[in-house]
Amino acid sequence: MYAIIKTGGKQYKVQAGDVLQIDKIDQDLGAEFTLSEVLMIGGDKSHVGTPLVKNAVVTAVVTKQARTRKIIVFKKKRRQGYRKFGTHKQHFTEIFISSITSPDGAKSKTDNKPVVKDMAALRTERIETKMSDRVARVRSRDGDVDPVAEKVEKKKAAPKKAASAKKPIAKAASKRSAKKATKKTTKKTK
Repeated sequence: MYAIIKTGGKQYKVQAGDVLQIDKIDQDLGAEFTLSEVLMIGGDKSHVGTPLVKNAVVTAVVTKQARTRKIIVFKKKRRQGYRKFGTHKQHFTEIFISSITSPDGAKSKTDNKPVVKDMAALRTERIETKMSDRVARVRSRDGDVDPVAEKVEKKKAAPKKAASAKKPIAKAASKRSAKKATKKTTKKTK
């Protein structure tokens, strides 16, 4: 069984067990809620709404509250000296469709469990690991040797390749300038 739902001014075709990103809604992370704006229920027996199907419900669980990737907003009017540069990140809510209930009482459920991701907690954890790595490197410089910091130091202290290819070019350039100088002196003497 599938359903066509309306949320955030857009329509989505969903089945039980689907994960989709919709415009941001005010729900807590892991909260189960119902979407009552069902436009159509399809499957063995279909129900078409006018405009909504009465007594049809889609149950969903919020799995993520985050923002999309950064997009560039660039405006320009040619020959006018007008250029505007900006960026934008759109807020979204990721939901897991747990069940669909049709008006005649038929129910489509999934056995899968939603995977809830707290993006703020993941971000703070990532920052804490970076800070602990920095502290470990500083401590290794003070006395104790840390193998991770030692590898980083070796990469930093690796010798750079000598620029031997530049020397012949410099010689060639000096030869050219010497030839030009001799040509100029020969022209003056004639």
